[in-house]
Amino acid sequence: QLQLVESGGGLVQPGGSLRLSCAASGFSLDYYAIAWFRQAPGKEREGVSCTNNRDSRTNYVDSVKGRFTISRDNAKNTVYLQMNSLKPEDTAVYYCAATYGSSRYCPIGLMKLWGNGTLVTVSS
Repeated sequence: QLQLVESGGGLVQPGGSLRLSCAASGFSLDYYAIAWFRQAPGKEREGVSCTNNRDSRTNYVDSVKGRFTISRDNAKNTVYLQMNSLKPEDTAVYYCAATYGSSRYCPIGLMKLWGNGTLVTVSS
């Protein structure tokens, strides 16, 4: 069974940091483009970051550039999202998603496999 499981969410104060993990089982992440999405209450799901499979190039939505970093550890079959300088507007459920092959920007319609999400709350 192909599965993605997110972890690492929680409550953090503004300016704080969290590292999210996305662990894959049943398949190897080596051949997949992986993305992080988020969905805040009452808002549409938006792409946060994408890492390509072939060259590990990364992309970020403008609102998180310079604060978030996506990385992958193929040996652990896990993708991470390091989130620094968190703001209240980063509060959302964060999802990881995968699509087989290469994708520079990981459009939401292309992503085939999704995790169940992990909640990040940024509040004082």
